[in-house]
This record gives sequence, structure tokens and C-alpha cells, in this order.
Amino acid sequence: MDSTLFPTKGNLILAKNTLSLSRQGYDLLEQKRNILVREVMLLIDEAREIQSVISSTFANAYAALQEANLTIGINTVEQIGEAIEEEDGIEIKVRSIMGVEMPVIKELSTELEPQYGFARTNSSLDEAFSMFVKVKNLTVQLAEVENAIYRLASNIKKTQKRSNALKNIMIPRYESVTKNIVNALEEKEREEFTRLKMIKKRS
Repeated sequence: MDSTLFPTKGNLILAKNTLSLSRQGYDLLEQKRNILVREVMLLIDEAREIQSVISSTFANAYAALQEANLTIGINTVEQIGEAIEEEDGIEIKVRSIMGVEMPVIKELSTELEPQYGFARTNSSLDEAFSMFVKVKNLTVQLAEVENAIYRLASNIKKTQKRSNALKNIMIPRYESVTKNIVNALEEKEREEFTRLKMIKKRS
């Protein structure tokens, strides 16, 4: 049997303290959950905006690429494409929101460095290259935002579970324990008062 269930003044103090801490914990968890939910909603809006820009940029990039394929030839475009260096300069750091660690990707350079000669190319290929670089940068941003959303949503779920445990289990339990101990102690006091009164009458 749980020793806090025995009706003593010491156990009443312990039960009241536990109840107070449980209520404070519940309030803090609810505040944390609300902050995380607001952050997720902002990030969802940001992700939608990035996806919209990516879609339009992709469409423009493929249109320019098609034009380049027609004007300078698919084989030439493929050879130039194979000469383009792979992106390997992505740096990831971490930031924290309410204890939730989220990746932050260092912004990629938007300056276009020529990676092919201009002898066999035209403005359509330049436009396609510029657009695809933009898509690459936007995709990195989207990956950062979507990862943050996933981590926040996972933490919201855990926070909600803990909050529910306090609200539905711990708080009702210690409200009941406190009430039962108070009632038992009051009953003991009444019995003691009655006993002392009877002893006084006899003497």
C-alpha cells in the first residue's frame, strides 16, 4: 500500500506538495505545447510558400532546359551537365525551441559561378542553370523546415501524453488522496474531541 494513503499530517503535506507540483507541471507542459503548436503552424505556412516557389521555379527551369536542348542539342547539354560540380558545402548547425533541437542549414551562396565555357552555350542554358541553382537552394530550405516540423510534431505528441497523464491520472489521484486524508484527520479530531469531552464529564 502507498504510504501516502495513510491519514497523517506528514502525508497530507506530501500529498498537497505533490498535487501542487503536478498542477504546475501540467500548466508548464500546456504552455510548452501551445508554443510548439504555434511554431509548427508558422513553419507549415513557410513550407507551403517554399513549395509554391519551387514548383514555379522548376517549371521555368525545365522550360529553359527544353529550349537549350532544342537550340544547342541534348548531347551538348548532357556533357555540360556532367561537368557541373556536386554540392558538398552544406553545413548543419542546431537551434533549440523549448528544448527541441532542430537543424539549421547554413544559407547556400546565391552567387552563380560559371562552371562551363560559353562557347557552346546560350542564354536558355544559362537561364536553366540559374533556375536549377535556385531550386537546389529552395530544396535545402524546405528540407530544413520539414525536418523542424517533424521534430516539433513528435515533441508535441510526447508533451501531450505527459500533460494528459498529469491531468487525468496524477492530479485527480492526489486531489482524492488529499481529500481523503483531510476527511480522516477531521474525523480523528472529532473523535478525540468527543473522547476528551466524555472524560471531562466523568471527572
